[in-house]
Amino acid sequence: MAEKWLYWLEDLGRGQNDLVGKKCANLGEMAKVGLPVPHGFALSLDAYNLFMNLAGAYDEMRSCIERPETSLESITGINELSHSLRRIVESKPMPAEMAATILLHYQQLCDRCCALDVAVSTRSAGAASHPGQYETHLNVKGDADLLDKIKKVWSSSFNPTSLSFRKQKGLPLESDPIGVAVLKMVNARSAGIIFTADPNTGDIGRMIIEANWGLGESVVGGESMPDTYVVDKKTFEVVERRLGTKLKCVLPMEQGVVEQETSKDKSCSFCLSDEELAEIAKVGIRLETHFGQPQDVEWAIDSDLSFPHNVILLQTRNEVMAKKKDPVDQLLDLMVTRFVKA
Repeated sequence: MAEKWLYWLEDLGRGQNDLVGKKCANLGEMAKVGLPVPHGFALSLDAYNLFMNLAGAYDEMRSCIERPETSLESITGINELSHSLRRIVESKPMPAEMAATILLHYQQLCDRCCALDVAVSTRSAGAASHPGQYETHLNVKGDADLLDKIKKVWSSSFNPTSLSFRKQKGLPLESDPIGVAVLKMVNARSAGIIFTADPNTGDIGRMIIEANWGLGESVVGGESMPDTYVVDKKTFEVVERRLGTKLKCVLPMEQGVVEQETSKDKSCSFCLSDEELAEIAKVGIRLETHFGQPQDVEWAIDSDLSFPHNVILLQTRNEVMAKKKDPVDQLLDLMVTRFVKA
């Protein structure tokens, strides 16, 4: 097992998208240019294949797929196959040499962070973006939990949606290599997304920031209506702000996370200051300039750090944007919005 399959983020860049997946490659690129990202390392797509082969998962999954009773002609059949394949992957012990390499890097990460059993997230990283399709695990602590959650990220490549896609495209059902980012958890007071151009209108002159208290999963997953801010791209001034209901937020427990109701005072308060908004906007502009097009960025405000060093970037990808609407359409959108609010 001489070939390298694990990398520190700072050793990566966007040219290695096919090696470690887009998320890990972009995180490495951000680290290289001095942008604030968590300490962490990446397991490559080869690590996925290495595990599946050494653990014997590929052979067992092929046998499962080829059983006469296996059916892919119904949603029920696909769901049952997904459950079976995921159980196979998650039941396999991590091969000893792979486990030793991962845990050595985890110990080194703990040393870098000056902490024992530092909390991390394990995030999927496909060679192509599939937002929300694969799993992320938050507040992972300790050797056994880390190895388990890495396997669960790999097993999420056998979710029903991915299996259906591979079936339609004639791709192997038993293989869809993805990378895994292992990142130090941010002790997030607030978190969310910035679109460096308006994704709804295509207006490149303004940015949209969405935020909630706690971890950003409530914003990314759309579980809670966040605060929304519209920021002028040239002046970084907030030209519009809308208070979200923020009825729920995601918070860390001793291990793992929990979604809970937001306290009344927080749900009725904006979760970002103007100076934090300006800093998030400035970092967004740096990303857009570096990557050469508007970006969809996940960020968090770290409670353990002081401003402006508390703005931490968790992910960036090219933004999917509507074409810029003409003035008549924009006026109609405005009228509809005000009618709904009324």
